[in-house]
Amino acid sequence: MSTVTFPGLGLTFEMNRVAFSIGSFHVYWYGVIIAIGFVLAAAFCCWQSRHFGLKPDDILDLVLFAGPGGIIGARLYYIIFNPDLYRNADGSLNLKACLSIHSGGLAIYGGIIAGTLIAYLVARYKKIPFPALADLCAFGLLIGQIAGRWGNFVNAEAYGSETTLPWRMGIQETVNGVQQVMEVHPTFLYESLWNLVGFCLLLWVLHKGLRKFDGMMFLLYVAWYGFGRGLIEGLRTDSLYFFSTGIRTSQMVGFVSCAVAVILLVWNLRRHPDPPNLYVNRINKNGEETK
Repeated sequence: MSTVTFPGLGLTFEMNRVAFSIGSFHVYWYGVIIAIGFVLAAAFCCWQSRHFGLKPDDILDLVLFAGPGGIIGARLYYIIFNPDLYRNADGSLNLKACLSIHSGGLAIYGGIIAGTLIAYLVARYKKIPFPALADLCAFGLLIGQIAGRWGNFVNAEAYGSETTLPWRMGIQETVNGVQQVMEVHPTFLYESLWNLVGFCLLLWVLHKGLRKFDGMMFLLYVAWYGFGRGLIEGLRTDSLYFFSTGIRTSQMVGFVSCAVAVILLVWNLRRHPDPPNLYVNRINKNGEETK
């Protein structure tokens, strides 16, 4: 059990990382919350698939591979940029530690990269445009990230530096063998709210008919999330660093990906000033693309 407080708001939460146990096997709230986010994301994408010329079956096929693939990617990314945690005393890789994901160590950017690659392969296999599928997946990614950050809240992790702001979060930390309460930035909350606003903006763009080309929603997602993550990462105290450079990996990836996405957005919008030639407008009632 751990105690998390928001003293400026008068809130106190007693947190238990374990949701329930089956014998000696523990199911953690972090995993439960991630699973809920995954299901909500898949359900939303199936519901909205027709707006992109896709079918719910396309999403379900993707889910079968993107779920485990995303977890593997998130774990590999974390290990690559934090290798010392997964080495034996002789410097060799500790395979058991690498596989023990229940002890923590997932990086969302690794999951995004792996999920995007899997979406590309599924699109090629099913002969549907990857940009159209990526546009729909942008909503699923945001939903998953909105929910997933609350897993960090349960674990009392992914927080920022100390602050005196009214919405500061109080957590128990052991410093030099002494347990004390630190009041810090609730960066998990910042990112969850940032993603919620991004989700609403993308939904507004979609239903106002402002989508001009396949891939636009995905680029908007990359730009929005990358910029926000870059800012928020600067507040965190548990950042992964780009090897020995002292550069925060996720901050660098966030700002660079945002810049690239903005450049591609501007370039494509200049190429598509007229009504869009979207995939959803090129298929007939049988779901076949017209030439």
